[in-house]
Amino acid sequence: MSRKAGHQARKRFGQNFLHDPGVIERIVRAIHPQPDDAMVEIGPGLGALTEELLQANPRLQVVELDRDLIPVLRTKFFNYPELTIHEADALSFDFGQLAGDGERLRIIGNLPYNISTPLIFHLLSFSGLVKDMHFMLQKEVVQRLAAVSGDNHYGRLGIMAQYFCKVQPLFEVGPGAFRPAPKVDSAIVRLVPHDTLPHPAKDLATLQRVVRSAFNARRKTLRKALAAEVSVAQLQALGIDDGLRPENLTLAQYVAIADAVYEAGGESND
Repeated sequence: MSRKAGHQARKRFGQNFLHDPGVIERIVRAIHPQPDDAMVEIGPGLGALTEELLQANPRLQVVELDRDLIPVLRTKFFNYPELTIHEADALSFDFGQLAGDGERLRIIGNLPYNISTPLIFHLLSFSGLVKDMHFMLQKEVVQRLAAVSGDNHYGRLGIMAQYFCKVQPLFEVGPGAFRPAPKVDSAIVRLVPHDTLPHPAKDLATLQRVVRSAFNARRKTLRKALAAEVSVAQLQALGIDDGLRPENLTLAQYVAIADAVYEAGGESND
């Protein structure tokens, strides 16, 4: 198809099109799509993964920002009348509108490296409507999502992802699976929202602010990094060493700090 062959990946959209059939098959096998799933693909690109997903679920919905790709997708998948294409920016898209009554979304995406972190934060806000999410990401981002206290990759992204979801790195993908080939390795990760939050915070906005403040000064001690949020006495009352660095605390400890800040009226600082 000439239009397909003529489409150049655009740097401003962070496009790297997946083309390796073996990798695509492995991804679909990991997702295990079913005909009655409420499936949503972010950034279908030229439709390599889309094609396989449609064979299992012809009522797939896709969200694509590049308007030049819309006619390519419509032409390629003209024989799938239930396919719905949303021309939109996933960073600001209301994914809640895609879930029918009682449905929980299954979200898939080969996410552009340049927006993957803010997009994941955006998607986490819909976690109550999501059954699971499978993403192709830069390997380092997957490491950050899955990192635990004490890891070099541990930070705000992993803490907030794990607050909402179980994080399961699945497998790595080399640059050769894409056109153009990126300069970094990629990996597939599965995010499964918790049915019951393991460490629910009294106020989510306070938790988000505390974690952000801590990792904005990740090389400082908690005493200094969180000086505007919590006192040394409060930390000590929680049994937390104020001489630790932000990466040394667990999710449960951050929730405990946020709850203390919230109960002390710290929510007014936001």
